[in-house]
Amino acid sequence: MGAYVNLNGKLLPADGPVISLDNRAFHYGDGVFETIRIVRGRACFLDAHWVRLMQGLKVLRIDMPKDLGQDRLEEAITELVERNEMPNARCRLTVFRDSAGYFRPERNAGAFTLELFPVERDLYILNERGHTVDLYPEMRKPVNLLSVHKTLDSQLYVMASLWSIEHHLDNCLLQNDRGNIIESSSGNIFIVSNGVLYTPPLTDGCLGGIMRMQVINIALENGIKVYESSLNPQNLLVADELFFTNAATGVQWVGAYRTKRYGHRMALRLQDLLVKKVLG
Repeated sequence: MGAYVNLNGKLLPADGPVISLDNRAFHYGDGVFETIRIVRGRACFLDAHWVRLMQGLKVLRIDMPKDLGQDRLEEAITELVERNEMPNARCRLTVFRDSAGYFRPERNAGAFTLELFPVERDLYILNERGHTVDLYPEMRKPVNLLSVHKTLDSQLYVMASLWSIEHHLDNCLLQNDRGNIIESSSGNIFIVSNGVLYTPPLTDGCLGGIMRMQVINIALENGIKVYESSLNPQNLLVADELFFTNAATGVQWVGAYRTKRYGHRMALRLQDLLVKKVLG
């Protein structure tokens, strides 16, 4: 983490106390967050992050923090980047309900924090070695009003990541309560079959990922067909490629699902197109 963080518009040392123990984000996971990639000092896809943030806060009935408009958010990120001297980073924006009370809060006022974490490279780059993955068997994600939002309740993804570690995998695939494959433990999922992209629809309960939307738009802009379609294990076995997307890493390809092996031609093309879009 950087040497400084932002709490409600104020820069504070990151190695000291910032929030109190009775914070609702800590007690109840009562809030949402955004992971924003910083490339050469600039926040990527901030318009899309802002729209998703507003949608998430509306669903959770949390008021937008005072003085946190979109322009002010961009200014605050730039200020934090410059203060930490960290032009290439991943920025975490957390917005939580700032209220006393137990499960029943006394008010809906919002508060926020900004944190920076360094990244090794200044641009998105495709992983050299394909990830090894399998289906996560222990829990399934329910399809409900919160499914598509980045809420602070991320226990499912933590448990899935721990399972991957225990089974010597790089990642794992999550299913919804209907048995459809919807995402990985760290991002959205795409498969490629005969040059066509397929990704689960939001109605299946996958996260409404910022990079998911960018990849769909980039593909369509470059004449690549994309369909939102429910996926099952059989689809993985006949696919030519399998890759994941998130705002921090862009596109990351999968090399193996059980005995199935994949290429990464489309993943590489999309990552290159993504970099061109980021650089303008």
